[in-house]
Amino acid sequence: MSGKPITKQQVNLYMSYRKDHKQTIAAAQAGISERTARRIESGKHSTIKQARTYRTRKDPFNGAFEEHLVSLLKSDPEIQPITLLEHLDSIAPGKFGRNHLRTLQRRVKKWLATEGPEQDVIFRQTYMPGFMGISDYTWMNKLNITLTGEVFEHKLFHYKLVFSGWTYVQVVFGGESFESLSTGLQNAFWRSGGVPQTHRTDSLSAAFNNHYEQETLTERYQKLCKHYNVIATRNNKGIAHENGAIEVAHSHLKQKVDQQLRLRGSRDFATINEYQSFLDVIVAKINRQCKTRFDEERKHLNELPKRRTNDFSEQYVKVTSSSTISVKRVTYTVPSRLIGHRLLVHIYDTRLDLFLGHEITDSIPRVYAQGHLRSRAVDYKHVIHSLAKKPNAFKYSQLREDLIPEGDFSLLWQQLTQEYISDKDCHYMVELLLLAHNYNCEQALGRYVLKNHEQGKRISIEMCRKMFGPSSVVIPNIVSQQHQISDYDMLLGGLHG
Repeated sequence: MSGKPITKQQVNLYMSYRKDHKQTIAAAQAGISERTARRIESGKHSTIKQARTYRTRKDPFNGAFEEHLVSLLKSDPEIQPITLLEHLDSIAPGKFGRNHLRTLQRRVKKWLATEGPEQDVIFRQTYMPGFMGISDYTWMNKLNITLTGEVFEHKLFHYKLVFSGWTYVQVVFGGESFESLSTGLQNAFWRSGGVPQTHRTDSLSAAFNNHYEQETLTERYQKLCKHYNVIATRNNKGIAHENGAIEVAHSHLKQKVDQQLRLRGSRDFATINEYQSFLDVIVAKINRQCKTRFDEERKHLNELPKRRTNDFSEQYVKVTSSSTISVKRVTYTVPSRLIGHRLLVHIYDTRLDLFLGHEITDSIPRVYAQGHLRSRAVDYKHVIHSLAKKPNAFKYSQLREDLIPEGDFSLLWQQLTQEYISDKDCHYMVELLLLAHNYNCEQALGRYVLKNHEQGKRISIEMCRKMFGPSSVVIPNIVSQQHQISDYDMLLGGLHG
């Protein structure tokens, strides 16, 4: 034990044993020498480790670090040790190898700590209840969520009250548009029951005119904030940590969603509404965990206005002779009765409302164009009666493939036209679509016809009418006898006595 350094714990152990035992026994019990024991009792022993002033092994760089690398680090502190090692190898080939990398990493780390530039300091913020709500968008594609088997690429609008952590989440169908921002933010305000003093987001083009040097709100976002009496703020461009509270929340939310998907055993959903309900359950659990702080924050939120404000944009369109309109690079079919009319379209995040004058005439799901490409949203129900009058037009129609509903009808059409597209097959498909619309049996009819076709049977249109058309109901002839007025007098007399 001689020459072996002892620890503070050994000293304490020795002193404990020394209370009841001789020095020799106490030293043996503590695992130290009698000489060390005497030094402890005389106050000459110290457990403080002396700083090493000698090198345990020869410096492999032998001044090369100071000569060749320090100047590089001063000019660019972000340069990596592996790059510096490769630089040394080019200067002295074969002298420095991968076995020196770990040593060089320690040297660089120490140099940066003692002589490197100052680093940015993150100042943790303290917010009062009701002061700030923050929002952002986050991609969910890495979770591999599908709708009826099809990949569902989408974002979430994510809102959070900074003080309490209360959260609201909403599926976003398109991009970071004003419509999605307005809808999500208003839903969050009304769901939480109040409005914070400030709302922070990043530099959304839907909210800020980013081509100006000074901070300028877009006209629509300014009106939105004024309606709810909330002050709009944003984090500085390129400074991600300024919106760190929501960025961290993004990560935690995705982890929770992923874990719940694993418990669910499937990442496929039948509809977007089903998926949104799934998210709502997760968010409800998050909000239960912060209920105490939210109850406190709720008292400090500003009151809601009497009503919501517009969460849509407007566009005037004229219905073409093909019964179509064009909105944001997407061609939509509309009911043919609107051909030639000028419509006002209210463009929401999820739908288009069509107005003729002051009256809404129809509401159709919104579709988003991908990139700079145009897209189509075709509903055969809008034009099927016209198409039934001239079925030959179906064969060469620009909208032919879009007119056929996805699923069974699409598979049937592919099987019918494997070799070529005949007039007979076109007429057959048009008649089937007409029946599907008139009898409101698209899904059942498509399944029935496709199943039989796969078995080598071509079901006639007449058979389809009999199967899915309204059945003839025999109305019975009910004979009723009219009572005499005197009968009522007898009833009244009986009541009175």
